[in-house]
Amino acid sequence: MTLQKKATVVSSAVAAFLTIIKFSIGLASGSVAVLASAVDSILDMFVSLFNYFAISKSEQPADETFNYGRGKIEALASVIEGSVIALSGIFLLYQAFKKALYGEESTYLELALYVMAISLVVTICLVIYLNFVAKKTSSMVVKADALHYKTDIYSNGAVLFSVGLVYLTGFEFADVIVGVGIALFIIYSAYELIKEGVLVLLDRALEVELVDQIKSIIENEKIVNDYHYLKTRQAGHDIFVEVHLVFDCLISLMDAHRASDRIEEKIRLIESNKNWVINMHLDPYDDSVINDTHVHNKGEL
Repeated sequence: MTLQKKATVVSSAVAAFLTIIKFSIGLASGSVAVLASAVDSILDMFVSLFNYFAISKSEQPADETFNYGRGKIEALASVIEGSVIALSGIFLLYQAFKKALYGEESTYLELALYVMAISLVVTICLVIYLNFVAKKTSSMVVKADALHYKTDIYSNGAVLFSVGLVYLTGFEFADVIVGVGIALFIIYSAYELIKEGVLVLLDRALEVELVDQIKSIIENEKIVNDYHYLKTRQAGHDIFVEVHLVFDCLISLMDAHRASDRIEEKIRLIESNKNWVINMHLDPYDDSVINDTHVHNKGEL
């Protein structure tokens, strides 16, 4: 089992544990903040299970049906996870407004305090572990999971504070205020996840810093006269690079091929833990103007 899969199994198990204890106390106490946190943990569990499926599929090699692999499944999982998080935030808003409207009171607050304290410590440990795995594997799914549980740290802390405040002062509206705050924060976090996933699905280019490094490597190859049509994108663990290299028309194919090999080798070293899929077209002259004119004229027909 890969490290990414282990991370999703661990997060699923933790979410299941937190769901059981939070949901039990949330129903018993009537605290909207604790119940909201329990619902969020239920969603966490299902999202982590879905992430396990997504990683399993994305790790499958390219085949006749999926020539470029299934790396975009991770981005799709990120969009789905963000959507689920957003829905949970909307549900929390509903619960908070419902309690404010009907004036419901909380009970078993002392037990709820212990449960939320345990949840906070467990979630902090999980986030530390997921961040470690995300940095080691560069997995978008694990990164999204880590961000998701990071929001849980804030929400658990806020719930712990609100339950403590209600327990000490009897100010029930604090529970509502914290519930609304958590809901808005969760919805904002979901937007970032959805945005990142959608950009990957739309084949966004690599970060400017990485593209500049690729350009520098090409420009430093002495026998390359010029280059054009440089395109980049990323899908899961795979990074795709396409470029046209311009050589002197009298150079041998062997020399041009060796130069392209040197460029490929240096590009792969930029992030050696990634799978680079590099496609280089060797031109004996700069045909970009001709090709651009042809495409433009074709579009006018």
